[in-house]
Amino acid sequence: MKYKLLLLCFVAVMLQASAQTTISVMENVIYYDGYAVIVSSPPPPPGVIQHRNDLFARKLTGAELSSIGTTLQMNVVIKALCDNYDRIGNVNMALVPSGLSTYIPDSVQRIELGRFITPFMNKNIQPDTVPYTFNIDNVAILLRDTGITNNYDPWIELQVFGVPYAAQTQVAGCAGRNDVFIGNLYFVTNTPAPPQNSNVLLPLFFQNDFNNYQVWATDLLGTTVKSITFNLPDALTDASFFLITSNHGANSGGEEYNRRYHYVYLDNALKLTYRPGRTSCEPFRQYNTQANGIYGPTPRTDTEWQSFSNWCPGDVIDIRQINLGSLAAGNHTFLIRVPTAVFTGAQGNFPLSLYLQGKSSGIVSILNENTEKDFLVPVYPNPGRGKFSLDLSMENTEIVITDLLGIQVLKTQTTEKTLNLEIGKSGVYILYVKTGRGISKQKLIVN
Repeated sequence: MKYKLLLLCFVAVMLQASAQTTISVMENVIYYDGYAVIVSSPPPPPGVIQHRNDLFARKLTGAELSSIGTTLQMNVVIKALCDNYDRIGNVNMALVPSGLSTYIPDSVQRIELGRFITPFMNKNIQPDTVPYTFNIDNVAILLRDTGITNNYDPWIELQVFGVPYAAQTQVAGCAGRNDVFIGNLYFVTNTPAPPQNSNVLLPLFFQNDFNNYQVWATDLLGTTVKSITFNLPDALTDASFFLITSNHGANSGGEEYNRRYHYVYLDNALKLTYRPGRTSCEPFRQYNTQANGIYGPTPRTDTEWQSFSNWCPGDVIDIRQINLGSLAAGNHTFLIRVPTAVFTGAQGNFPLSLYLQGKSSGIVSILNENTEKDFLVPVYPNPGRGKFSLDLSMENTEIVITDLLGIQVLKTQTTEKTLNLEIGKSGVYILYVKTGRGISKQKLIVN
């Protein structure tokens, strides 16, 4: 009888395992110096498009979407090449209007599905790969929602920023190289489940700057506080925020090595208090094979780790689900504050991603809520022959210009009321003007 029970348990486990489907989203994608011009040779794997050296994407097929069940696990595997420092990596989902073969990342709604930190790796020492696992069952619901998939193609982005300069001198075989990591991404789901409807997805922040010294990164200079007001046309049930932050800034006394309390509010009511960081980083020591890391030659106690490290190289960054229950239709305000944050020398940042998900009695899929207040900066002449004048009404302004593929061609800061720009190559560009009022985005045409 005991044997039969064991056999039945074994069969049940095997049936469960056989019911799982693995979707290979990306395999063996090579990432290059994030600060360099785009490297497109060799080309990415079939079906994968390259936006930048650090950003690749692939559209999920209809068959893959049909295979999604009620559970979804996201597995990332990063292999060392010629970057031996800890860097931030991300998995994102872009909602692209159906039928397009490519897209401009900043022109579509995107949410961050997961964030991770690469370890201090040496490509010549084993292990030379590090795995990351995320449970994103809530995303399985979105990928089965017909209100979304009938209008949008979900593109999955694997973003891994790397810099090879230190490894070029510190890692054997990396001299003169600018390839930094190899990335792999897989989804694992269970038995296909019926389609969904009436799910609401509201992107709010996507990798936004969050600090106390940039006018667009805080509600009030000198404080680390950021808020956004959004509107719900219908009441929601089972609503949740999905929040990702990671404190970065390596200067002495700065944020990377100090755990601060974070406070999250909805409509002035405190919903979550948290401090980042693990009990111990020792479980990730095995992946940190390069001696320039934070680990040192001997294990540290839990107290030692908690005294200075708010992330572990080789670990995931937490996705914090904040359950809200039912939300009434109308305006609501999200706010996050870190009152004791210190950005030594005006350096450091808490990249902030946030989206709201819930159920509606009607069918509301993607709400195109602007994450910043819309405004346009006067630019003349536009179109022009390469010389433009910007009429700026505020000081402390950052100007960023990219081409239509999202590649940055100019970045500058100014405190002037008027700024003259010159672009030598004809074409269509995207002009971003970041001020305390928000972010202005418009086309810039060079004849």
